[in-house]
Amino acid sequence: MADLPDDPRVALDRLLQEKGVDYAQLSARIGRNPAYIQQFIKRGSPRRLAEQDRARIAAYLGVSEALLGGAVQRVAAPSRARGADMVLVPKLAIGASAGAGASVDGEPVEGEVAFDPKWLRGLGADPRALSIIRVEGDSMAPTLNDGDDILVDGGDAAGRLRDGIYVLRMDDVLMVKRIARAPGQGRIAVISDNPHYRSWDDLPMAAVQLVGRVVWTGRRVR
Repeated sequence: MADLPDDPRVALDRLLQEKGVDYAQLSARIGRNPAYIQQFIKRGSPRRLAEQDRARIAAYLGVSEALLGGAVQRVAAPSRARGADMVLVPKLAIGASAGAGASVDGEPVEGEVAFDPKWLRGLGADPRALSIIRVEGDSMAPTLNDGDDILVDGGDAAGRLRDGIYVLRMDDVLMVKRIARAPGQGRIAVISDNPHYRSWDDLPMAAVQLVGRVVWTGRRVR
């Protein structure tokens, strides 16, 4: 049986101690009153972090929302196919740029795709944290087109941030964008490859939640 995660309050308190961040500082970071985080950790009020607060804290600290009480992200399970060990990656019934309230965690699986683990290792991907989702819209064209399937490594997000294409949540919308570091500590640019769509040149990391890095794409021949 897998180990159960720590109580979110215990986990958050430990993270703040490790990173040298005090309660009031984190409260201010997410736009709450100075006592908000202390009350959550010490008094249990609120009982659960609001979804938006949890996302901002996870992005700021570079951890999974599951550690803070969010849904545990689905992971690929090793299986056997055609006599060889294969990794079965869940294909989720959701698209990046899918609209308000979209989330990767807890989405239904509409199928599975088998991958050679050696090939996945060549991508530098974590087989335990992969999912496939569909691109919706053309804001990343010509790099990614509407209907493309993308392989997302949920183990490669804020904690290992570097320039590249990521699935992220911003203003309660799930989207796929190019991420680049902006001048200034903890600042990023969120870029649409299609110049007809909006980009953001300078945002604080706390403004987005990085779900995972896009490591591969597959598309139909048209």
